Amino acid sequence: MIIVAVLFYFWEKARIGLAIAFIALLAAFGLEVSQNDWDLQKLWETKSFQESKLSRDTAGNILFDKLGNITTDSTLGKTADEYNCDDFSTQSDAQIFFEKVGGTGNDINRLDGDKDGEACESLPLGTN
Repeated sequence: MIIVAVLFYFWEKARIGLAIAFIALLAAFGLEVSQNDWDLQKLWETKSFQESKLSRDTAGNILFDKLGNITTDSTLGKTADEYNCDDFSTQSDAQIFFEKVGGTGNDINRLDGDKDGEACESLPLGTN
């Protein structure tokens, strides 16, 4: 924001664009401080801020459903690190979740203990 403010002061021809960028940055900062996020696709479909607001736990972590999708319903989701192999009925379900929440580079709950890229290998394969 400081860079935008300095450019605004010195670069007269771009002041309108810089003012818009500064306002957008302030809005984003306000959303981050208040821990509010919305699923834009769901907002577009439902036209409802309440239905598209992403759920967070008390620490501010975004919640995921069993398929690794960010959820807007706090009864359907947990934080990514709360999932383990017992939460999935098949290896393919665990694999989908594993890939969506970061894969081997972000395996905070050790779904892939041997780090070969395959999550919960002891579960039945499934049909996904």
